Amino acid sequence: MKKLHRPDLFAWSCFDESRDLDFNGHLLVQAEGPNIAFDPMPPSDHDARQISDLGGVDLVMISTADHVRAAAAFVERWGAEVAAPAAERGLGELATLGVDHWLEDDALRGGVRCLWMRGSKTPGELAFLLPDGETLITGDLVRGQRAGSLNLLPDEKLSDRGAALRSVARLAELGGVRAVLVGDGQSIYREGRERLRELLRA
Repeated sequence: MKKLHRPDLFAWSCFDESRDLDFNGHLLVQAEGPNIAFDPMPPSDHDARQISDLGGVDLVMISTADHVRAAAAFVERWGAEVAAPAAERGLGELATLGVDHWLEDDALRGGVRCLWMRGSKTPGELAFLLPDGETLITGDLVRGQRAGSLNLLPDEKLSDRGAALRSVARLAELGGVRAVLVGDGQSIYREGRERLRELLRA
C-alpha cells in the first residue's frame, strides 16, 4: 500500500482504463481502534498482507452504493462490519450486502463524521471527515482527474447540480481541511480547503 501524509493512513488503487484514473481504497489505522477501510478496492496479495500486519480491518465505510467494490471480501477475510448511507438502503449492491450500520448525515462512527453529499449520482452519498479534522475522504461527487486540482462528476451524472455545489460548499466551510482523499483520481495532500474553493469558483 501507499503511505500517505499521515503515518496512520494508507491507500491502494486499481487503474480504470475507460476513465484514465485510479479507483482508490483507503485505510485508517487507529491505535484505540477501529481500523477502517473506506470504499475498498480489491487488494493485491502484497496489500492484503500489509493490511493484516496492520491489524486487519474492523469496519468498512461505504460512501455510495456505487462504491461497494470489495466490501464483501473484506468482511470475509477480516470479519469487518459494514457501514453505508442510510438513504441508499436497498440500492444496488447494498441490497444484498450485509450492512451492520446505516449512516445518517453528521453521524459519527469510529470517530469519523459523515457528511451527506446531496445532488450527486446516488441519493445518499457521503463524504467522511476523519478524527484529525484535517482529512476528508470523498466518494463519487468530488474527484481528482488532474494532479493538484479537484473536479465534480460530469453534469449529466448529477441529480441536482445546484445541490451538488451546495454540498461542496459545505465541505469548503470545514475550517481545518488540509487533505482531500478521493475515491476516484488523484488526491490532494495540502491546501485541500483552497482546492475545494477553486472547484466552486470553476
